[in-house]
Amino acid sequence: MKLISILLILVYLNYVAESDFQGDALYDMKVKLNATGNQLSDWNRNQVNPCTWNSVICDSNNRVVQVTLASMGFTGILSPRIGELKYLSALSLPGNSITGGIPEQFGNLSSLTSLDLEDNLLSGEIPSTLGKLSKLQILLDLKSKQSQWKYPESLSSLSSLNDIRLAFNHLSGQIPDPLFQVARYNFTGNNLNCGMNFPHSCASNMPFQGGSHNSKVGVVVGSIGGAAVFIVIGVVFVFCKGRKKGNRREVFVDVPGEDDRRIAFGQLKRFAWRELQIATDNFSEKNILGQGGFGKVYKGVLPDNTKIAVKRLTDYESPGGEAAFLREVELISVAVHRNLLRLIGFCTTPTERLLVYPFMQNLSVAYRLRDFKPGEPVLDWPTRKRISLGTARGLEYLHEHCNPKIIHRDVKAANVLLDEGFEAVVGDFGLAKLVDVRKTSVTTQVRGTMGHIAPEYLSTGKSSERTDVFGYGIMLLELVTGQRAIDFSRLEEEDDVLLLDHVKKLQREKRLDAIVDRNLNKVYDRLEVEMMIQVALLCTQPSPEERPTMSEVVRMLEGEGLAERWEEWQQVEVTRRQEYERMQQRFDWGEDSVYNQDAIELSGGR
Repeated sequence: MKLISILLILVYLNYVAESDFQGDALYDMKVKLNATGNQLSDWNRNQVNPCTWNSVICDSNNRVVQVTLASMGFTGILSPRIGELKYLSALSLPGNSITGGIPEQFGNLSSLTSLDLEDNLLSGEIPSTLGKLSKLQILLDLKSKQSQWKYPESLSSLSSLNDIRLAFNHLSGQIPDPLFQVARYNFTGNNLNCGMNFPHSCASNMPFQGGSHNSKVGVVVGSIGGAAVFIVIGVVFVFCKGRKKGNRREVFVDVPGEDDRRIAFGQLKRFAWRELQIATDNFSEKNILGQGGFGKVYKGVLPDNTKIAVKRLTDYESPGGEAAFLREVELISVAVHRNLLRLIGFCTTPTERLLVYPFMQNLSVAYRLRDFKPGEPVLDWPTRKRISLGTARGLEYLHEHCNPKIIHRDVKAANVLLDEGFEAVVGDFGLAKLVDVRKTSVTTQVRGTMGHIAPEYLSTGKSSERTDVFGYGIMLLELVTGQRAIDFSRLEEEDDVLLLDHVKKLQREKRLDAIVDRNLNKVYDRLEVEMMIQVALLCTQPSPEERPTMSEVVRMLEGEGLAERWEEWQQVEVTRRQEYERMQQRFDWGEDSVYNQDAIELSGGR
């Protein structure tokens, strides 16, 4: 046992030491590149593990394997300490204004397969140590400001090289014959000797590359022209296809590969794990705001005193891995509506997925209905009415204006937040499966909260927009009654456990005052309460096909079409209840029925 403990300590110390030197090397790289305060702000030397830093990718053993810093405006030099990252396989720094030379220490990057320094202002010669990079496959643009510099013969020993592009790099000298065997090469615009026996042009074997000094301009112009043609063709194709399909709008989203970070997140911030850990006091229990079907939510405070809510997802190992998660994040981020909670950032690690939202100071509708503290204001009836309409509009946007549409699958009072003006803000959306406009979502795991889950979803696992409509109907009943969707304390008064059944019973008995939340102290508009209950019962019909859409719900709450719909529902409900009562009357309990047996007989010997 003692030996195992020693081994574990040694493994831990090795992990910390490796993380330390990697972090130190990357931090030195940041300093040498003259990164400003806004650039690489999460590259913090006090943070042990650099694998949470932006633009840094690690393997499963927390070893840095990829650094991508394209077009970030760096004006400094390359750090020699980059050569300490012995597991680095890809280094990409194109589109900056990096000066100075390539450090000889780059030759120590024994795992490097791709080096991209395109479009910088490098000077000096290519170090011969690059010839030691036996795994290097891609070498892109080592441009120098010098008038001429010799091509290093050591690069001819790079047997794994299959893509070398050094066009207009002011190179001179003779290119070693082995380099003409690579799959793709481009030496256009240099003063190179290809050798007496070379049978054809040695400038390039890539398409659209000429041999003159002006060829680069030709390539650019040709590329632009070609792109324009393809764009025109693409527009015509999409237009024609759209007309054939009756102008039906469809969106097809390509899922990038596991290591593809080229997703446009707009204003979203990619937080470091350590940043959120500090903000939430190491995800302290005292900072928990709530818990749902997708994980816990923690209150946090950033260094600038900005308050945030951090959703720590429980099922981080989703199909598709991090790429699928980032795709969902991208789609959630474009769902922008005044009644939807705005995503402001996210964080991923090998074992964690987190979403970051603004903190809503008035918390949730559930809190304001049932958990508010003495002295805090009670939600009055006009506010509850405004919340019902705002929530409906938010869900309508998710269902009918997002493409692909987003199904919430856990609509309840606890997931409707309240901003500083007590306006409804729907949260927790987009965490469920995003569905295509042409089909419903089928899942093997039912997400949601008991009492709010639609019967067809609970029994079959099939969810649709009407699943959300059911949950919304239950939330309306929460607003009216102030009660939970399931409350076993109602059994003491021989009432129904389910809020829906409880309200239906009281509604049939025309006991409106018994339905309405006592905290309102009878200060409410009876007609408006009756209308909200009617909308709720229409939304919670057993058959999903009979439920209204969210756009219809919005219109009914605004006073359009409710009377006709309610009259139809009453006729169906009367017929349904009459049929139920007839069935009960036909069933006659016999002397031998279970109903008449003593309890002792039911539990007797078997």
